[in-house]
Amino acid sequence: MASSNGLSLQEIADLVGGQLLDFSDCINDETNSSDGAVQGKSPSVEISSTICMGAAPPAEAGPQQITLIDQANHAGQLSDSQAFAVIAPEYVAASPIRLQILVDDPHAAFTKLVSHYRPALGETMPVSGIDPTAKVDPTCQVHTSANIGANVEIGPGCTIAPGVNIGAGCQIGADCTLHPNVTLYAYCQLGERVTLHAGTVVGAHGFGYKMVDGRHIPTAQLGYVVIENDVEVGASSTIDRGTYGATRIGEGTKIDNQVMIAHNCQIGRHNLLCSQVGIAGSCTTGDYVVLAGQVGLKDHIALADGVIVGAQAGVMDDLAPNQVYLGSPATPQRDQMQIMAVQRKLPEMRRELKRLTQRIGRLSEALEEQSADIDQRKAA
Repeated sequence: MASSNGLSLQEIADLVGGQLLDFSDCINDETNSSDGAVQGKSPSVEISSTICMGAAPPAEAGPQQITLIDQANHAGQLSDSQAFAVIAPEYVAASPIRLQILVDDPHAAFTKLVSHYRPALGETMPVSGIDPTAKVDPTCQVHTSANIGANVEIGPGCTIAPGVNIGAGCQIGADCTLHPNVTLYAYCQLGERVTLHAGTVVGAHGFGYKMVDGRHIPTAQLGYVVIENDVEVGASSTIDRGTYGATRIGEGTKIDNQVMIAHNCQIGRHNLLCSQVGIAGSCTTGDYVVLAGQVGLKDHIALADGVIVGAQAGVMDDLAPNQVYLGSPATPQRDQMQIMAVQRKLPEMRRELKRLTQRIGRLSEALEEQSADIDQRKAA
């Protein structure tokens, strides 16, 4: 999501209190990272004046945007990024991005920058009815009790039911249906033919906190949600906004009732997510993934294309493509079936163990008596 409120690289460095350096002439070698500040040079006026049109995480940043990295050993995240500059805590020698703004706290700096490009909205009481700056296609059906915020854009043929709240800056494509009491927080984007069932909430803050002086302090939740074409989301499901960029639901995915998708998740195309699935933050699923009822995913894991996970499974690691997984922790179906077969035999095995223990006990007693009798005969 780009912004028209562009800043030059030098303006960004001034805004975040960092140092803008050009490492284009430096050797791309990890061994030089310790003296990178010496090797780096102040960029030309032309480069310093280059306008940056937005800030986004590495995988989402476009060619006119800046990104961030919070540790030098995470440089691999930049390998495929289109960003032309990066905010970092130190010179990142392995980075293909040679324009770097060095700061003490990358996250604090990036939070300030994202807030410039995408200012927080919704802090004041939303309007009742349709804000005069909203653009609603005349072919839409909008109930009188729905609230549509500032600068919202709604395409043709949409149906907005009673009690729907659409936050400022949202974009909704053609032929979407929002059922009663759906809530879209600011900046959310819906593609075409998206259906959101009653009570669903899209774009709430992610569950992110840091400990400061013994208290849990919320971390930045400045991103948004993108729901692509032909997605359907069941009743009372929740999809949290990204930290800096998008939480994304891929084209054609179908989500059941009461599903929770946390911040920064990237859900692939044509997934099926059944009721009460819970997906922790920053997870990625491939295309045509199926998660059965009450499946839970640990944060920061990736499920490849075609994965099927059985009901109530707990996924703790990345999963390989086109396999079926069962159990908690989730393992391949063949392995889990063997585990289940053994588990079903546990009562019988317990009874047999008890019988064997008793028999061994009797044999031990008999051997002790026999040994004592032999000792007595020897003594006599």
